[in-house]
Amino acid sequence: MSITTPRDVSRPAPAEARPARPRRGLRGGSTLSFWLFTGPFLIGLVVFVYVPIGWSLWLSFFEARFTVTPDKFVGFDNYRQMLENGKFTGALVTFTVFAAFVVPLTWAVSLGLALLVNRLRFMRAFFRSVFFLPTACSYVAASLIWKMSIFSGVRFGLMNTVLGWFGIENIAWLADPDPPWYWLVILTARLWLQAGFYMILFLAALQNIPPELYEAAAIDGARPGWQTFRHITLPQLRATSTAVILLLLVAAYQAFDEFFNLLSKTTWGRPPLVELYYTALGQAQDYGAGSAGAVILTLLICGVTLLQGRFMGFGRGEDAG
Repeated sequence: MSITTPRDVSRPAPAEARPARPRRGLRGGSTLSFWLFTGPFLIGLVVFVYVPIGWSLWLSFFEARFTVTPDKFVGFDNYRQMLENGKFTGALVTFTVFAAFVVPLTWAVSLGLALLVNRLRFMRAFFRSVFFLPTACSYVAASLIWKMSIFSGVRFGLMNTVLGWFGIENIAWLADPDPPWYWLVILTARLWLQAGFYMILFLAALQNIPPELYEAAAIDGARPGWQTFRHITLPQLRATSTAVILLLLVAAYQAFDEFFNLLSKTTWGRPPLVELYYTALGQAQDYGAGSAGAVILTLLICGVTLLQGRFMGFGRGEDAG
């Protein structure tokens, strides 16, 4: 016979631990939600991006005139045809030079705007919106404004009116390739359209720089201005600068809207995409040669991008040399 002490009476009996019920269906529900949200975008990506890319690559090895379902295999003849096409190869060389000018110019302008906006103490949001607003403008609309209002070849154009104040004769900006004034029209239009977007990227990067770096530099005797910008600001912007230059390179080779609308009736100054447009959708409608040219252009963009990324240290750690 066991004797129960008062201490034993006051202690409650331990409750039996109930096994946790497995939350069935949670994993399946999460998976279903994932596919419900991402499924339409993935379907659109496959149908409108991957399928056309694969079809274009397939067409580049066939004789595809006036048809997108050819049956005559020609191998690399379409690639040879495009590489022997002087207009297409000339456009590739021209736009390599164009990229060499427009990329650093846009980089410098967007970085300069970001530095100016970042130093403002009032109305920063206003000026940020003003510089970013042209990004929302259509390339076609901007090209027509530049062509018919600002750089019109008649004396009523804005630029010719300003030049007339200084006694300078009217300039046919887009009608004569010698001298090539049309590059000034294209460069200013492209700068106005895209500088604001890259300014926002630089502005975000500038605001992420720790202020302690500038305080430590001031204690060490660094002078504000160029010395601080060169040794602190610019190195901290290396990753953003690399991304901006990569995007600018791709955009330079893919230029189409402004060139097609500014130089639609000319045979000079055509970018590679315009040459491909006339090759594939012109009178000959040679989809095989046009697809081969698109593959060549893609490989050129990838090669230039990889070289630039390697030069800028894309993918390396912050402590890499």
